[in-house]
Amino acid sequence: MAIADITIFPVGTDSTSISKYVAEIEKALGKEQGRVKIKLTPMSTLIEGDIHDLFEIIEKLHEIPFSHGIKRVETNIRIDDRRDKQLTMEGKLASVAEKLGQ
Repeated sequence: MAIADITIFPVGTDSTSISKYVAEIEKALGKEQGRVKIKLTPMSTLIEGDIHDLFEIIEKLHEIPFSHGIKRVETNIRIDDRRDKQLTMEGKLASVAEKLGQ
């Protein structure tokens, strides 16, 4: 299992707001529910799953603004892929909470 932190920026939109693109991306991710775990945050989206699935899904998500007429898209991806033990979003948070004495 791996966790990817993804932020997609459509460049050259007619507004400073990009929430309509975020909503389209989240709709597309909803179709991947069960294949990956998804968590929308105020600044990015986290997806957890098999590394091969993550790359395939990220490519699909990157294409969404283009399908709406955007001519340039920047996508930032940060991946945590741990192979020595199972990695989950909840596990990472639990590890920090344990060290905080919670």
